Amino acid sequence: MADEIRIGMVGAGMIGQLAHLANFTQIPGCRVTALAELRPRLGALAAEKFGVPAVFDTHREMLAANVIDAAVVVTRRPATGPVVLDVLSAGKHVLSEKPMAHTTAQASRLVESAARRQLTYSIGFMKRHDEGTAAAKQLFEEFIDNNKLGRVVLMRGWCFCGEFNIRSDGFVMTDESRPDGLELWPSAPDWLPKKFHEDYAWFLNVFVHDVNILRFFAGRQLTVRGADLTRRNGRIVIFDAGDYPVVLEMGEQTGTDWNEGVEIQFERGRLTLVFPSPLLSNQAASVTLVQGNKTTVIPIGPSWSFRRQAEAFVADIAGRHPGLASGADSVADLELVEAIWRMHLGLN
Repeated sequence: MADEIRIGMVGAGMIGQLAHLANFTQIPGCRVTALAELRPRLGALAAEKFGVPAVFDTHREMLAANVIDAAVVVTRRPATGPVVLDVLSAGKHVLSEKPMAHTTAQASRLVESAARRQLTYSIGFMKRHDEGTAAAKQLFEEFIDNNKLGRVVLMRGWCFCGEFNIRSDGFVMTDESRPDGLELWPSAPDWLPKKFHEDYAWFLNVFVHDVNILRFFAGRQLTVRGADLTRRNGRIVIFDAGDYPVVLEMGEQTGTDWNEGVEIQFERGRLTLVFPSPLLSNQAASVTLVQGNKTTVIPIGPSWSFRRQAEAFVADIAGRHPGLASGADSVADLELVEAIWRMHLGLN
C-alpha cells in the first residue's frame, strides 16, 4: 500500500459530502482518489467541489479501475450491505454509514467477509469518536474502578432529534432522481410481519446510534426487558445491563433543537453526556458531572466527531486495527434491535 491511503467515496449526497468528503479531503495520511455516484451531474459537481480526480457511475466500475485502497460507503440503506460486500470482496477496507445492514444475518455475512481478508471494516458510529464521549467514558470507568460515586443505579439514553442544523452552501445538489438497478437486501428480518418492515427500517436507521452508544458505555451486551414502540413518536425500551437497568427514550421534534444524550446515575452522583447536532463541525458533546451539591462542566475543546472518525479510520488501516466501532462489534446492535422488535410484538 502507498504511504497515503487511497480513499474512494461511494455516494455523494448531503451526508457523503458534509460528513465524509469534507473530512477525508482534509486529513493527512490519505487522498480521496475516486468517487462513485449514480447521478452523473451530482458526481461531477461533487468531484469538482472537493477536488476528486476520478468519477465513476458505479462502485463496481471504481473497484475495477483499482484506484483505491479503501471505500467510504454512503448510499441508500438497503443497498449498503451489497455495496460493502462488493468492496470487501475486492480486498478493500470499508467505512460504511450505519446501519451496517438490516438483519443480524446480513451483518454477520459482511463481518465474515472482512475477517477472511483481514480488512479493516468500520461502521459510522461517529458518536463513539466524539471527544466528549471519550472524556465521559474515561470518567465512567474510573468511577466504576474507584467506587467514588457508589454503584450505578440507572443508565438512561434519549434521542429527540430535530432537523440538521446545516448551511446549504456547504454541499452541492442536483434535481436528478436516484436511478433504480442497485442490488438491495431485505430491509427487515423475515420473521417480522411485512406491515412492520418500513417502520423497523426507519427505527433502525434513526435510533441504532443510541443503542450503540448505550452498549458502548455499559461495556457489555444488553438484554431487552421491555419495549413499547406503539407510537412512532414517543417510544421506550428497557434493557438490563446485569447490575443496573438501562432505559432508552426516543422521539422526534420539529426545528433544529437536537436533544440527545446519555445520563448515568450513581448512588452519589450523576454523569451526563449531551450530543450536538451531528453536522455541527467543531462542536463536541458536553460532559457534566454532579457530585453531591457540586456541579462540574468538564472542559472539552472544539472538535468534530466526523473528523475524528475519519482520522481514526485512516489510522486503523495503517496500523491494521479493528477500530473503535468495528463491524464485528456492531453486529450486536442488530441483535438488540431485532430483540427489541420481538419483545414489542410478543414474539420472544
